[in-house]
Amino acid sequence: MDIQGLFAIQKQLNDRIVQEHQLNEQDLFKEKLLAFLVEVGELANETRCFKYWSRKSSSERTVILEEYVDGLHFVLTLGLSLGFENIKLKENDSYQQSVTEQFLTIMQQTHQLDLNRTLDKYQQLADSFFVLGQLLGFSHKEIERSYLQKNKVNHQRQDAGY
Repeated sequence: MDIQGLFAIQKQLNDRIVQEHQLNEQDLFKEKLLAFLVEVGELANETRCFKYWSRKSSSERTVILEEYVDGLHFVLTLGLSLGFENIKLKENDSYQQSVTEQFLTIMQQTHQLDLNRTLDKYQQLADSFFVLGQLLGFSHKEIERSYLQKNKVNHQRQDAGY
């Protein structure tokens, strides 16, 4: 996955939104954190991994991938906000946690990033988010392809006055 390329593409969208919505003078970090947590919650809801009381199966794989990519937009946005664009993706194929545990780890790490906005905390969050993608069965190639498609949709939404 070309993570540096994804940061560059996300920067274009973020810059466009800031300019078109006249947000240049605003610190939006808290809004971005909350937006990320909301996206993570929406993704968890689609996987239904925590719904022990329900027999209904998870959403279709394509729906889950789209929700995952929505979260990726905000992982990248958080890194851009903090100036942490030069991260390396860690290859990890030995998972110690369930999907539910991974969601909880991501949420905890998001709160930790808010308290301590360091490269180390951001790298941990990004790593955990990519591990979640792997736990959900997505390849880096699939994630990147879906991200690029959703990014086009996001630009179209801005064109339409979203």
